[in-house]
Amino acid sequence: MSTLTEPVEPVEPVEVAPGYRAGRTLPLRVELVRQLKRRRTLVMGGVLAVLPFVLLVAFAIGGEPSGRDGRVTLMDTATASGANFAAVNLFVSAGFLLVIPVALFCGDTVASEASWSSLRYLLAAPVPRTRLLLSKLAVGLGLSLAAMVLLPVVALAVGTAAYGWGPLQIPTGGALDPGTAAQRLLVVVAYVFVSQLVTAGLAFWLSTRTDAPLGAVGGAVGLTIVGNVLDAVTALGHWRDFLPAHWQFAWADAVQPDPEWSGMVQGAAISVTYAVVLFALAFRGFARKDIVS
Repeated sequence: MSTLTEPVEPVEPVEVAPGYRAGRTLPLRVELVRQLKRRRTLVMGGVLAVLPFVLLVAFAIGGEPSGRDGRVTLMDTATASGANFAAVNLFVSAGFLLVIPVALFCGDTVASEASWSSLRYLLAAPVPRTRLLLSKLAVGLGLSLAAMVLLPVVALAVGTAAYGWGPLQIPTGGALDPGTAAQRLLVVVAYVFVSQLVTAGLAFWLSTRTDAPLGAVGGAVGLTIVGNVLDAVTALGHWRDFLPAHWQFAWADAVQPDPEWSGMVQGAAISVTYAVVLFALAFRGFARKDIVS
């Protein structure tokens, strides 16, 4: 008994240009320079750098803050030292202002290429889709982290010049020496960045789904605001523990004489979990997307 098999036609090898290496297309340095030269990057950096001066003027006009009903909050210690002033700048910015640069840098990156009709030319260069997204995401996250570092660094310099270099006064009592305070502020910045990964994931995913940069940025900011609103609904009870917004100020436990890490660990775990899912959706959807712009 014999079996018949049809002849298999040989597969033509895919021709590539001499010296082409997929891993060398769209280097991070090139993408970083492109993004740094954009007006929105310069404007966002300027806004964050100016904020400490705005607060300094506000305290100069309104006088030193004082507690209400005998209660002392972090805001009431803003003029105690440069470290306190930096902590207050993070406190007033973490809930909303720092959301904007994250949504902007991660949400505008792919959608802007589509709106300029340059996305298909990048892919035809050819830049592999995964490589393009990795470069865009790395630069977007890098600029987001730079924005979060810029604010406390400027605030610490401005606060030290205005109120002097000294320990971080804790509202509940006690103080942290300047060296310890600087280390704790680094922890705070790191946690704020991790907590904003959800916004970054939302913005990046939307950026791969739309050709309108404003839609991706606005959608990420809007969904973040919705999360904050839901966290304010106490009727949700323990369900709020699964909202990233519920843990956005857990970093306050790091600026205590005896820091408590459990809230920050739980908040970071939830944020990273949401972000990984959103980034995976972005890569999966973009790999199958028909690029026409």
